[in-house]
Amino acid sequence: MQRRVLIVLFILLTLSACGGGALLENVSLDPDGISPFAGSPNAATVLRYAVTRDATISIYLLDEQNARHDFRKDQPRTAGAYDAAFSGAIGDRVLPDGKYTVVIEAKDGAGQLAQVKKALTITGADSTPPQLQNFTVFPNTFTPNQDGIADRVAIRYWLTKPAKVDVYLTDGKKRYEVAEKKTTLCIKDQQSCAGAHEYDYDGGIDMLATPPPNGTYTVVAEAVDAVGNRMREEKKLTIAEGGIPRATISNSGVEWSPQALPSLRVEPNSLLVPLGGTLTFTVTVQNVGPVPIRTSGPEPGTVYTTSENFNTKNMYEQPGVWRVGLDSEGNSAGRSYPYRWQIGSSAELTRVRIDGKEYLYLMPGQRVTVSGTARIVDKPPRINVYYWVGLVQEDVRIVEDRIEPKLVTVEY
Repeated sequence: MQRRVLIVLFILLTLSACGGGALLENVSLDPDGISPFAGSPNAATVLRYAVTRDATISIYLLDEQNARHDFRKDQPRTAGAYDAAFSGAIGDRVLPDGKYTVVIEAKDGAGQLAQVKKALTITGADSTPPQLQNFTVFPNTFTPNQDGIADRVAIRYWLTKPAKVDVYLTDGKKRYEVAEKKTTLCIKDQQSCAGAHEYDYDGGIDMLATPPPNGTYTVVAEAVDAVGNRMREEKKLTIAEGGIPRATISNSGVEWSPQALPSLRVEPNSLLVPLGGTLTFTVTVQNVGPVPIRTSGPEPGTVYTTSENFNTKNMYEQPGVWRVGLDSEGNSAGRSYPYRWQIGSSAELTRVRIDGKEYLYLMPGQRVTVSGTARIVDKPPRINVYYWVGLVQEDVRIVEDRIEPKLVTVEY
């Protein structure tokens, strides 16, 4: 009998040692009433508590219908004091006006459960989420490769109330941020203004950054207002044939014609061209990038006079088109490289039909020879003038500029 009593006492002492007294201490809620709306002087309350040993914590609210709204669920805490600010938002919405019971529960490793309840009143709650009305992504397939066709995506929506808005692409693993156009950007108190918003997405190619890999993505717009109401909209977007186009004049080499002629009147290493004569160049261009590059006429070998330019031949600039150009000192055409030629003959290029129109492309790795001729019919500003070749991506950049400048002596 005495032995059994000793065993019971030992068990009780062991349990008492494991329990260690109260698990939850110093629980308070201040204030016990909040009004969660933008600019409210008492938009949030602070729940303070302490746990005396390691435990998991759950905090939830019970409304007047006894429905449960989880604020924290089974979160680990080491022994110590804690506080949690609550502004009325549970998940994506601010709770509506009413009387609530705030419940905090702690459970230690031995299974001991402690629970404390506090009353909370919510009044004047703004429970209306910001709406992203007419959320559109157009086109839903685009090719960020700087060929001037379907290179950009417009993302638009109408925001019904001020909110912080994030727009991004995701494949479920990685996130790609999208910046709003400056023309619609309106920020006040660190939130986007209500009204129309537009995003111009290029996949990063404007900054010569590699776009996201080809594939189908989700375009996400997330809006959260000042008190925590949230809204999310999604659309699908497919990226195809993406990449930064790259081409080069091979070995930076230019063959000029006529060849240098011996003459007392000609500068060393210069070319002699009589007024009315022709100057011809020949270069080899290679597509060294991962994507096709688009090009357009006139065909290699086309002859310009110095009184003409690509516009007079009805070969106007096209955004994203690549051409080989010829330029000179004293150019009076109003823009660089007034004489331009297609990169390769039409027979060498790949024809692609897009939306009923046919386009010409130089494919990755392909090399072509381009020649061009200018007939010098106008007197230059001086007898000795430098001419040079360049590789132009129209409306984007001059890819290679002033290749092998050649001094030309114009005889007149």
